[in-house]
Amino acid sequence: MIGMVTKDMFFDRAKVARAVDSGVRKVLSKFGAFVRTTARHSIRKRKAVSQPGSPPSSHVGTLKRLIYFGYDAGRKSVVIGPTPLGGEAVVPELLEQDHTAGTVRRVRGRHHGKAVLMTYRARPFMGPAFEQEKAKLPALWAGSVK
Repeated sequence: MIGMVTKDMFFDRAKVARAVDSGVRKVLSKFGAFVRTTARHSIRKRKAVSQPGSPPSSHVGTLKRLIYFGYDAGRKSVVIGPTPLGGEAVVPELLEQDHTAGTVRRVRGRHHGKAVLMTYRARPFMGPAFEQEKAKLPALWAGSVK
């Protein structure tokens, strides 16, 4: 009996790897959904301009609708944030952190204008949503691999 090895004592590596990958995908997708929801709820629809340091106001609702998340299977990570909207791809980045950016001011409807440097005060919404939801991660990982 000492030299006898049974197959029951070994595990199927491929099956374990699939279970781990599935667990990672589920946990990170849930986390992405939580952060997206928190970020969307932090943006209030109103006409007034938000104070620097608080989440931005949504005058039309576009920013709230453009916040998505996606699981990247190759990197086993989740990407959460607003998608670029045409030529306005830098706007969400300008909202998240203080920035100085150049812009061209139109002069009475003309297509050419004067270049002006503008300072944008931060109105973060993704970073605070991530920090708020980060505390849920340990509970999400518990029992994630089955």
